[in-house]
Amino acid sequence: MTKVLFVCMGNICRSPSAEGVFRHLINDAGLSEVVGIDSAGTHSFHVGEAPDPRAIAAARKRGYDINHAEARQVEPEDFHAYDLILAMDWENLSALQQQCPKLHQHKLMLLMRFANEYEEATVPDPYYGGPEGFGKVLDYLEDACQGVLELVRKRATQYQAA
Repeated sequence: MTKVLFVCMGNICRSPSAEGVFRHLINDAGLSEVVGIDSAGTHSFHVGEAPDPRAIAAARKRGYDINHAEARQVEPEDFHAYDLILAMDWENLSALQQQCPKLHQHKLMLLMRFANEYEEATVPDPYYGGPEGFGKVLDYLEDACQGVLELVRKRATQYQAA
């Protein structure tokens, strides 16, 4: 099984949205049995909370369900348990790099590294803006998650062949 963890700061906007988009793609691809998905935050600001209502509304408009998500903070075990730990921006990538054992540093990447349509390096934080920011975040997430899907599909195919 390939396990993917999406990470932002508080785990109430970008990372649960990424989890929802990616889960939808994985289910449509028939890979839900071989790909594990979760999200977390680098900070404990919102632990135990549901996603931001604006993120839920934006996701729902595009057919994604993120209502089940509950904010949690990245734990030391996550660095061992996940194969890909994808940060939304440089600040969160840096926080992950500071916490992550050297053995697992190769798992840490910016999510937008997998984007094909957008050239932005990071997914902007929509928290302090209006609802349009949440739509823009979903544009980026849909693009980048498609790239992550391609990677995990290749891994699944390689494992099946082995």
